[in-house]
Amino acid sequence: MHIRRREFIIALGGAAAAWPLAARAQKPAMPTIGWMSARSPEDSTHLVAAFRQGLGEAGFVEGQNVGIEFRWARGQYDQLPALAADLVSRRVAVLLGVGGDPSAIAAKQATSTIPIVFGIGGDPVRAGLVESLNRPGGNVTGYTVLTAEMEPKRLSLLHELVRGVPLIGVLLNPNFLSADRRWQELEQAAATIGQHLFVSRVSNDVELSAAFAILIQQRIGALLVTADPYLDTQRDRIIAFAAQNRLPAMYHFREFAVAGGLTSYGPSITDGYHQAGIYAGRILQGAKPADLPVVQPTKFEFVINLKTAKLIGFEIPPTVSARADEVIE
Repeated sequence: MHIRRREFIIALGGAAAAWPLAARAQKPAMPTIGWMSARSPEDSTHLVAAFRQGLGEAGFVEGQNVGIEFRWARGQYDQLPALAADLVSRRVAVLLGVGGDPSAIAAKQATSTIPIVFGIGGDPVRAGLVESLNRPGGNVTGYTVLTAEMEPKRLSLLHELVRGVPLIGVLLNPNFLSADRRWQELEQAAATIGQHLFVSRVSNDVELSAAFAILIQQRIGALLVTADPYLDTQRDRIIAFAAQNRLPAMYHFREFAVAGGLTSYGPSITDGYHQAGIYAGRILQGAKPADLPVVQPTKFEFVINLKTAKLIGFEIPPTVSARADEVIE
């Protein structure tokens, strides 16, 4: 009896020592969000912060109960399929395809089972991402800032700003999926208002440098920068080019005007990334992408930077400044 009692105590002690190990082994693994963007990390710091804020509102904090794997294409869209395949192979819980339409489409082509949250600038139905805005269907939902649809409006504002300028230069990335359609829309809008355009098609740093030289040779009087993730990565270079050549310029996001661009017209991109964070959190909680409507912007802002106007010696017409939603002084 004494031996058996002793064996029992030893066995009991060994089992008790093993309980914490067993408990740790049964603890569920932390889910991971796969972040894939056509932009670069340098121009997206505030966007990542907005995403984390939305994710936090849904109850998830990076490093505590969720992980994030980041992948950046830096404006080179041909890298996106490989980045998407890599994240899918890691069995992420949610795949984020942000930074423009090419990223979202690469994400959808990579998986039909992992939930996807996209962030684009165009029409997600036209792009084939969702069946409808209210009921996306499948494994995909997200937000659109519709900035790619606003090029004619931006041209109209720029034309009013520099009325009488013979030629406006346009920077356009031919590798962006809707580039041809957007150029046709710009040509139609230009014909309506009697404005001549000269387009420089750029998709990499070498082409952008060449475009700067050609635009000066063409003696453009103003510059329209179309919405594009690659051009977003070159924001500082483009703003510096416009300033050095005293060119009034129109951009698509407020961030350009804040960084020294003359004017911008478009929605808040940070609001979109905040919404992406909320949706990613809701999916981690069990929601299905098919039941989450695609979010669209409800407000578009016209921003003027008066400091830049003074720097390049340009006077903003009173009729235009009166229409501004924000003036940076």
